[in-house]
Order: sequence, then structure tokens, then C-alpha cells
Amino acid sequence: MGSCAYPKKDAHERRVWDLVSHSPLGSLWDLRGVRIRDIAMRTWKSVIADRLFGHAAELGFYFLFALFPTLFCAGSILGLAARSADQIYDRLLDYLAFVVPTSALRTVLNTFNETTAAASSGKVTFGTIAAIWSASVGISAIQDTLNAVYKINESRSYIVARFYAIALTLLLTVIWSLTLAAMLGGDFVAAFAGHYLHNRLVATAAAVTSHVIGWAIATALLALSFAVVYYWAPDWRRRRWHWLTPGTGVGIFGWLMVSLGLRIYLHYFNSYTVAYGSLGAVVILLTWFYITGLMLLLGAEINSEIEAAAAETMIGTRAGNPKLQEESGQTGSAITHIRNDSPA
Repeated sequence: MGSCAYPKKDAHERRVWDLVSHSPLGSLWDLRGVRIRDIAMRTWKSVIADRLFGHAAELGFYFLFALFPTLFCAGSILGLAARSADQIYDRLLDYLAFVVPTSALRTVLNTFNETTAAASSGKVTFGTIAAIWSASVGISAIQDTLNAVYKINESRSYIVARFYAIALTLLLTVIWSLTLAAMLGGDFVAAFAGHYLHNRLVATAAAVTSHVIGWAIATALLALSFAVVYYWAPDWRRRRWHWLTPGTGVGIFGWLMVSLGLRIYLHYFNSYTVAYGSLGAVVILLTWFYITGLMLLLGAEINSEIEAAAAETMIGTRAGNPKLQEESGQTGSAITHIRNDSPA
């Protein structure tokens, strides 16, 4: 894993990003007096400077690259486990249909059916290994991009960084599985209530409550997946856990809105087959993955600019107080003093 490349910064900017890496904020909701408009302007400039649109395209390719080995593995397991799992399978597709464009979902469905029909134990083993390795390649790309966002030089070796990527891949797989399980659980409780509760009002209330709870848990787990990526992917010198951040909120909300917007657009303007032919569905799927990667990176960029703005405020406060400069030993080492004083 090589060092992330970013433009040379002056001494002040380098001190700011070193402080961000070594002493992350306890809460990103405290803007330290910085206006939201200033954060938005800083974020936009950094999006251009860090080439986030290009990195999102890279992530979109890796997500697509990892999709079909994952379907290969999942289809084989489903085929071996029980053919009666069709109802669960159909329900999962209903969830995906909320955000994935219909034509792209049809391509995924066809691939899934083909792999399920030819399931075998050998394919499960091969598919699992291929899926984990392919997905970890995408996580490795996220590592490099988030290092660039936070202006961090990668210090981990290739083996250590890939180990982190594989471990993060497995953890995210568990979180996303729990997310689907939460939604399925809400549907199951709603169906159970409708079948066994004879009072229609009570059954309806129980069904609505179970759906709300299921989707609330799924949303929390989706936020958790963002938090895990932001925590483990960059090569932080000092890590600090943040459950929900402004970047996570914007990323999730933006991903849902843009995904729904893409679905609506394709519903009313479905002439893409004229330009792309049979490849149209693949192009749409790649576009959706691009949006997914962009929203993930945008959330990280927002968080990084909040951290940088707070670091500039801290350094400016220290620079304006000679007593605090003496405590740190010298003006240029003020960042070290702040770093040592910061709580874990």
C-alpha cells in the first residue's frame, strides 16, 4: 500500500491536518463557532481538490467488480440451504427495489437466478473466497481515498492494510446482514400479528409498530456501517469513535434521495437502451454504485472539513496566547501540546 499523494501544503496547513489525524474531535456536531456556510464552501473546494468525483468512479467500478462474486456466493448458499427460501429472496429484492433502478435490478436478478440454479458446495467455497477478496479490493480503494480526504500518508504495509480491508469487509457484511434481518423481522412480526390478533385495530397498530421499529433499527445499522468505515478505513494516528456525524447524516440522506431520483428519472426517461443497447442495465447499475461511492466520500469530506476548521481555531487560539505557547515549549510545537492534552 503506497503513500497517498496530495499537494504540498504550507506549514500551517500541515499542522492543521496533523492535528486532525492525531487529535480528532470528541463531537463533530460542535462547529466551534464556524458557520455552516463556511463548512459547505470548504467542503466543495476540497471535493474538487481531492478529485472526489474521480475517486467515486473508481469505487463504483470496484463495487460492480465485487457484486457478482458476492451474488455467486449468496446464490449458491441459497440453493444449497433450501429452495423454499424463495419468499425471503423475493422480500430482499423488494427492499433493493426501493433504491436500485428496476432495469439494473433485473440484471442482478437474472445473475442471481443463474447462480442459484447451479449451486454446489465447491461453488460456495470458491464464491465466498472470491466475494471477500473482491469486496476487500473496494475497501482498499476506500482506504486510499479517505487517506487523501484527511491528508494522511499511509504508514501501514500492504499486508497490514489488506488485513484491515478484509476484516472491515467481514464486519460490514455482518452489519448489512443484520440490517436485512431487521427489515425481515419487522415484516415477520407484522404478518404474525395480522394472523393471530383478531382485533383489527390492535393488529394494524402492531404491524405499523413492528415496521417502524424494523426500519429504525435498519437505519441505525446503516449509520453504523458509515461510522465503521470512517473509523477503520483511514490510517488514523489516533482513532476516535463517532456513532453519528454530520457527514454520515448527509451521506445517508443524499444516497437515499439521489437513488430515488435516479429511479424516477429512469421511469420517465427510459430511452437509455437507444444509446447503450443491452449494456444499458449495466451502465445504470454502475451509475448507482458511483452515487453510492460519492455519497460515502462526501460524508467523509464534510467530517474532515469540520475537523480541519476546529483544528484551525485551536491553533489560532494557541498562537494568540503567549502563555500557552511557552507551555508547549515553542510556537511550532503547539500542536504537540494540544495533542497530549486531548482526551482519548
